[in-house]
Formats: sequence, structure tokens, C-alpha cells
Amino acid sequence: MTQAACQPAPAVDASAMRANPSAPPVEWRVSDGLVAYEEAVAFMEARAAAIAAGEAHECVWLLEHPPIYTGGSSAKADDLLDARFPVFRTGRGGQFTYHGPGQRVAYVMLDLTRRRRDVRALVCALESWIVATLAEFGVAGERRAARVGVWVERPEKARGPGGETAEDKIAAIGIRLRQWVSFHGVALNLAPDLTHFSGIAPCGVREAHLGVTSLADLGVAADMQAVDAALRKNFETIFGPTEDV
Repeated sequence: MTQAACQPAPAVDASAMRANPSAPPVEWRVSDGLVAYEEAVAFMEARAAAIAAGEAHECVWLLEHPPIYTGGSSAKADDLLDARFPVFRTGRGGQFTYHGPGQRVAYVMLDLTRRRRDVRALVCALESWIVATLAEFGVAGERRAARVGVWVERPEKARGPGGETAEDKIAAIGIRLRQWVSFHGVALNLAPDLTHFSGIAPCGVREAHLGVTSLADLGVAADMQAVDAALRKNFETIFGPTEDV
């Protein structure tokens, strides 16, 4: 079970993915420095198994990776244009994406049995989480029915062949479920080197009027601590309370 597209509808109800009120808070972990991708995947897989077995609490882990490309379950070989960084094939949903410094990755390990066994609702809730976080920095993020992730309209850029408004992706989402426990998650671009995305067709998108952006590219100066605080605040609104570990 992987990701599902979300219709561009009103924001997900704040209670849609909340756990039972008696459930313990979600552990909130933040790592300094760059975390190796293999280390992160090993942790997530072990933690998801422990959550499913009732031996560990749910967890959100915020981190940064060194420059890498990851290919999800739908990744196509010809979307890897220039393997200038290490490439990892992973079981999450989605296609190729880039991770690197200046990008906040949020790995989300939640037990949908305690919440709502609905992968589409989870993806929509994750998108709503990022949209609400961006709004705190004056950025209007939007969801799209056929394109998972969060997008920003760029009317100053060239339109598509049919007159479509240019749009750039600011956050990618790819998840995996095992025994109804999620892992992998969200990647939000604060100030990564956007030229690094040119080694792939990000999420399989090749249309000329669709690209990639970041808070810095949009002229928003936001440090990682401020974004982390906004992420936590808005996560708690949608998913419920957290606690530091």
C-alpha cells in the first residue's frame, strides 16, 4: 500500500486522522546534521514493526539527508536523467525525488489502526499539514488531484501549451504502509540547491510549465528552527499531541 492522489477539496477536517484521545502522544524527534538514508530507512522499518506490535509509540522524525536520489515504487528508469548522486530504490509510493541539505524531511510513523484505515485520507492530511505550515510564512501552497504533493502557482513564469498557469512543487510526499503503520513521509524545500533536481524528472513530471521551488526561491527567508516549530504546531492540529524524545 503506498500513496494516493488527493482531490483539490477543502482542507481535511482536523479530526480526520487524529488518534483516540487515550492514545499516547506522538514522539517528536529532530536530528541535527545530515542523516544517511540507509540509517533512516533501517530506523523507520524497525519502528514501524514495533508500533504494529504495540511495543513503541508513533513517531515523527525531522532530519536532512546528504544529496541523494530516491526512486519509489512507480519510478521509471528513464526519469533518472543524470545519476550524479547516490540512487536508492525504496518501497515508498511515488517516483524519483531528490533529498539534500536545505530540505526538511519529515518521516511519519503513524498507526492508522488507531486513527483511520484510509491511505487517501492520510495523504490528504499530510498535504494539508504542509499547506498550513506554508501559510505561516505567507506562501499559498495548494493540492492537485492528479499530482501528489504541494504546489505553488507561479504566474510570472511561462504558461503551459494550453495556457495553464505555471506551477512549482515545494513539497513531495511518498509513504508506505505495513500492517497499517505508515513510514517515509514528506520533503519540504526550504533552501536546497534546486539545480540538483535536474538529474531527475521529479515525481515523473516533465511538463515545461511545472517545476520545483523552495521557500528561498520564493523570497522567503525562513530558518529550519522556525519551519520545525510551524510543522509541529500544525501537525498537532491535524494529528494530535506530540512529545519530545
